[in-house]
Amino acid sequence: MQRTITGLLGLLSVLGLAATASAAPSKGLTIQDMLAMQRVGDPVVSPDGKRVAFTLRDTDYDANRGRFDIYVVPVDGSSAPVRLTSHPENDTDPAWSPDGRWIYFLSSRSGSSQVWRIAPSGGEAEPVTKLPVDLNGFQIFPDGNHLALTADVYPDAKTLAETVKRDEDKAKSKVKAKVYTELFFRHWDTWEDGKFSHLFVWDPAKADDARDLTPGLATDTPVKPFDGMEDVSIAPDGKSLVYLARVGGREQAWTTNTDVFLVATDGRSKPVDLTIANKAYDFSPTFSPDGKSLAIGMMVRPGYEADRTRLAVIDMATKKVRVVTEAWDASVGGLEWAKDGKTIYTTSDHVGNHALFAIDVATGSAKLLADKGLAGGPQLAGDRIVYSRNMLDQPTELFTIKLDGSDVKQITHFNDARVKAIAWGAYEQFSFKGAHGDTVYGYAMKPANFIAGQKYPVAFLIHGGPQGSFGNDFHYRWNAEVFAGHGYGAVFIDFHGSTGYGQKFVDAINGDWGGAPYEDLMKGLDAAIAKYPWLDGKNAVALGASYGGFMINWINGNTDRFKALVCHDGNNDERSAYLATEELWFPEWEHGGTPWDKPAGYAKDEPFDLIKNWKTPTLVVHGGQDFRVVETEGMATFTALQRKGVPSRFLYFPDENHWVLKPQNSKLWHDEVLSWIDRYTKKR
Repeated sequence: MQRTITGLLGLLSVLGLAATASAAPSKGLTIQDMLAMQRVGDPVVSPDGKRVAFTLRDTDYDANRGRFDIYVVPVDGSSAPVRLTSHPENDTDPAWSPDGRWIYFLSSRSGSSQVWRIAPSGGEAEPVTKLPVDLNGFQIFPDGNHLALTADVYPDAKTLAETVKRDEDKAKSKVKAKVYTELFFRHWDTWEDGKFSHLFVWDPAKADDARDLTPGLATDTPVKPFDGMEDVSIAPDGKSLVYLARVGGREQAWTTNTDVFLVATDGRSKPVDLTIANKAYDFSPTFSPDGKSLAIGMMVRPGYEADRTRLAVIDMATKKVRVVTEAWDASVGGLEWAKDGKTIYTTSDHVGNHALFAIDVATGSAKLLADKGLAGGPQLAGDRIVYSRNMLDQPTELFTIKLDGSDVKQITHFNDARVKAIAWGAYEQFSFKGAHGDTVYGYAMKPANFIAGQKYPVAFLIHGGPQGSFGNDFHYRWNAEVFAGHGYGAVFIDFHGSTGYGQKFVDAINGDWGGAPYEDLMKGLDAAIAKYPWLDGKNAVALGASYGGFMINWINGNTDRFKALVCHDGNNDERSAYLATEELWFPEWEHGGTPWDKPAGYAKDEPFDLIKNWKTPTLVVHGGQDFRVVETEGMATFTALQRKGVPSRFLYFPDENHWVLKPQNSKLWHDEVLSWIDRYTKKR
């Protein structure tokens, strides 16, 4: 405990936070303030519906990482949250035992990632599993004794000990070469090592062993385990469970086909594919309370990762699949059944917010319950729903709401004092006529300590995806309030391709990366400047990451209206990027096929072909562990800028992936970005 307190005090000192400040806030959000925010995880409601377990992340700036502990709070918010764990190692993934007597969680406090448990009233935590391999996740069986586990193993290994032995032999070997015969050979930010995530059943009688429910998977079948325990659901009777797996052998890198498999938990039968007819993504299989139905999220267009995710229900007796929300033009998120099985609660992007909905299972009608901010992780607690929520000017806290959408109550207040100490930039959503004559939405945010009659430089933020959204949420990488706190007016547009405005709007970007989205961005910025006279349109900078980084390179070739640009992990040559990325289905869908079969699709909106026009000073940022948009794309962008004599700077993070996650790296990122745009704007 002393180490934790010392670390927290050190962080507060480093970040310059004053505990005694009582005057009206005078400064806007800084990166130091942002890092100091405590990050509340999604709720996990107790079986009696009276308490909520959750994780809380504190930033350990000196250690350059986040630290996670387990807390419990009453659903009615009648008392403050109680901290249950305070170990130097991370404690995550809380789960209640069926009788409510224990909270199980993952921790590496014993030297490897294992399941532990602690009483919800506190006390000493005790180990549960003692397996020789690290665990990725777990779920508790209805009997309260057995566990479903996931762990990375060699699929042809006969025992867990064999996997451990192979790893030890690899570590001892002087040869570090890797040999591959199929894709993926690396994925996201990790090189494939021959191991795959398998499902196990753990029996307390054998604390140091577990039964593999998926033996041989990935070697003798064209099915490869995929994702984590969020895509596993145990039947209420405990006799079977379902899991999600990627379907395909060599072609797994260019197919989005995932299926839901049913397997008996006694391990005596092979898994059965429940969604074999659907050749696109399936998500989040979740048993109904009576076990008679299985809810899933389902896309229907193979190869398209941004298709609309429909709610479907599988009758477990007949195995028939019924699409429930075909008429609802929105995508479901996580799925939470009502106790009577008549309603499913979910979240979905909704006009610049991520809202909470209730879906009638019989009719598919969706009722909006909570619309503002970013809602997440809804769980039932009696006659209320517990969920997490954040907004542009509020970090995540836990809230409850009645089932009819009334009486919203905040039940955690970890960041209240920090929020009150900051002068936030006021924001407003606006709309305009964009490409194709469609209504397009965006946000404009005033700088902190706004003075009427004064003009402010513009930070124009462009989201990635491209099927994503810059909306009403508190972001730890692209937080508009940090720019507002630094004296900028922030503008961000949900251009064609953005989510939350219907699937037709999402699909509009397919094959048109530089067309309608670019038109929306330019028209949106013009509309904001016309509507808000405090924006200095002649003193604007543009910044973007991923697709937003691509768009920065496209902007550089099409206009010189910006004083400076920031390109983070963005492509400049879609043809070469195709051969270096890992998930090939994405460029193949977006550009109509492979570069050799459909070269026109890649050449249509190609920043590389407009390098001759580049003239705007540009900061290029890239992560060395980004295998989605590989580092050579950032290096190529910087090389082109340098060769043309355009003022430029290259910020390279060898230890980061597509995002900059480590606290000290995040601090440097913000310092570099703000310094760069300050250099080229006339801040007053």
